[in-house]
Amino acid sequence: MSEQLMDSPGSPHARFLFAHGAGAPMDSGFMQALAKGLCEQGIEVVRFEFPYMAQRRTGGSKRPPDRMPQLQECFRKQIERFSGDLPLFIGGKSMGGRVASLLAEECFAEDLIVGLTCLGYPFHPQGKPNKLRTEHLKDISCPVLIVQGDRDPLGNRVEVEAYGLADAIEIEWLEDGDHDFKPRRASGFTQVGHWQSAVEVVARFMLRSPRL
Repeated sequence: MSEQLMDSPGSPHARFLFAHGAGAPMDSGFMQALAKGLCEQGIEVVRFEFPYMAQRRTGGSKRPPDRMPQLQECFRKQIERFSGDLPLFIGGKSMGGRVASLLAEECFAEDLIVGLTCLGYPFHPQGKPNKLRTEHLKDISCPVLIVQGDRDPLGNRVEVEAYGLADAIEIEWLEDGDHDFKPRRASGFTQVGHWQSAVEVVARFMLRSPRL
C-alpha cells in the first residue's frame, strides 16, 4: 500500500490531513467512509499511517503505538508536506485526533493550518475518567470541532460537558454512539447513519471557515 491515501474531488475547497486511531489502519471501514464522504462534499482527504502501523503491514506483528513525541514528529512532517496550496485542516480518529490536537495551536499560529477536527476524541483512557487529556484544550484558540458519541467510554457527554473546554471548541454529539459512533440497536440509529452525520457536520465546519 502507498505511503498515503488521497481522496480528491475535481476542484477541492480545502484539504483534511486525517490520521488513524491506535488500533486500526488508514484504510479501516471508519476511515474509508469518512474520507469518501468528505471528498463528495468537496474536501480533499489525505490519510497516512504512523510508523508503527506501517510496520505492522510488513512485519506481521501487532506493534504498539509509537511514543507521543514520535507520533507528533510524524504528523508535523505531514503537515509541512501538505500545507500551502489549499486551506489545511488536521485531525483524526481517536489517537490520531489527539496527536493533531497537541500540534494544532502552534501550527495555527504559524498559518500552516486553519482548523482541527477530532472524531471520537480520547478525553481519558477507558476506565480512568480522572486521567484527563484536556489541559491543552482549555485555552486553545485554533478552531476545533469534536464529533463524539454521547456514550463514548473515553469521554461521554456528561463527563465532557463538565470539563470547561475553550470557547474555540465545538462539540457535536451523536446520539447513543460509542467510540466508533456505533449506537445500540434499540436506539433506532445506525453506525452508518452516524458516520454520514459526522461527514455532514465536519464538512459544514470546514467549508464555513473564514480562511477558505
